[in-house]
Amino acid sequence: MLKIVAACAVLLAVAGSGGATDRPVAPNGIALYPGYMTWKVVAPSYREDKGHIRVVTGNEIAVAALRAGTRPLPDGSVLAKVAWKADKHPSFPVATVPGAFAQVEFMVKDAVKYRVTGGWGYARFVGNELKPYGKDAGFVQECFGCHTPVADNDYLFTRIVTVP
Repeated sequence: MLKIVAACAVLLAVAGSGGATDRPVAPNGIALYPGYMTWKVVAPSYREDKGHIRVVTGNEIAVAALRAGTRPLPDGSVLAKVAWKADKHPSFPVATVPGAFAQVEFMVKDAVKYRVTGGWGYARFVGNELKPYGKDAGFVQECFGCHTPVADNDYLFTRIVTVP
């Protein structure tokens, strides 16, 4: 597991070395957080139905709360879920590695502003163009509906990884 976390950290550092000066904005007003690639790794994951390798990162507020086991996370917490299409390694076919960038999603904690969605604001930016997802601000109901089964964990599927 430590090797996976280390590999994901390297992947994030390399992927975050470039960057656009313009920040796309989701239909609900949440802008892409430019520093998400330098945040601390919360956990890697694999989503079978999408074929995505994902790395969840968090800002300092979120990571400190997750490490402390604090629920709900405090306002100001931001989590980013970065996803790549899963590919087979060309020289080691039993290894699954990140391929093309798929999307980045954000969860932004503000208990008052996002009261109707469990205190979380959601945003998704798709493809290398970082195209904002959703035709209007109502897209967040899709996100919230998916996260409702984990309401008892502050609407979070991801738990911070631990290493010895």
